[in-house]
Amino acid sequence: MSTKKREVIWGGRIMGADMRAEMARQNARKAARAADRAEAEAWSVRMEGYGGPAQPSPTICQCLNGGYGWLEIECCRCKTRASLPLDAIRRARDTPIWKLEPSFRCRSCGTRRYKPPVRMIKLTEQREITPYKWVHPDEER
Repeated sequence: MSTKKREVIWGGRIMGADMRAEMARQNARKAARAADRAEAEAWSVRMEGYGGPAQPSPTICQCLNGGYGWLEIECCRCKTRASLPLDAIRRARDTPIWKLEPSFRCRSCGTRRYKPPVRMIKLTEQREITPYKWVHPDEER
């Protein structure tokens, strides 16, 4: 059997299978994005409504893939709120969100020796809080 004849017989089936495979990949990406979005939203509602538990939580990558790119936090002492962009956090993308909490500290009411901890409030799609005005520690407030 010649190659030309083989191409005529099997070419359509191969092209159809390739098209179905590509469509399945696109649907899988959409489904993964929807699942990541639902998980990030559930965690956010649980944190905002009940104050926790923070575990289990989605990873940074899942939040970004689902469209939730900002983490809202609040100081435990002065109640100052801030929105942090998740894509600017220098951690591995597979780090769960709850593992970030100990690394955050309040800059507005902290002293040189002690910076009070913060708590996570929720994940958001866009910045909801105005940017924090940075104050040098030596300046008077």
